Amino acid sequence: MGIVAGIGVLLPFPFYYLLWTYPQSWVNLCGKGRDPSKVMALVSHFIKLIQFVSLFSVSSFSWPPPLYFWPLFAFGQFLNFRVYQLLGESGTYYGVRFGKNIPWVREFPFGFIKDPQYVGSIMSLVACLSWVPFQYILLWSLGYLFMIHIESAEDVTTRAKPLS
Repeated sequence: MGIVAGIGVLLPFPFYYLLWTYPQSWVNLCGKGRDPSKVMALVSHFIKLIQFVSLFSVSSFSWPPPLYFWPLFAFGQFLNFRVYQLLGESGTYYGVRFGKNIPWVREFPFGFIKDPQYVGSIMSLVACLSWVPFQYILLWSLGYLFMIHIESAEDVTTRAKPLS
């Protein structure tokens, strides 16, 4: 079960890597008239469900959670919510890579925390350490760190051109 859970935890990261690296292929695959960010969001939600099921399969829950859970989880989810609130679906799901014009955002947490969506997700994962074995939290967090590294260097010449 451990290897299957590990694969499930890592499942989204090759998908994100391919979309970031080859956005035109995704736009072409989505086809004319379909929003590639919307399709990415739908596929990502399905993969995220598999990821959570994988994590739950190796978890053991107890109540109440340790005191560190509440501030880590709450602030992590706040960061994720705030990023989505400021950028919307297109900004959160690689819209800029798919040829969309996403406005530059300077409000908190942008400008204060580098990659706040990933920092928030890692904080929420660390909050769950009392329930989930460390190696799965580490594996998932390393996936986020990998994406931070990949997304830190964008070549604007590889952005997708919208289908006409």
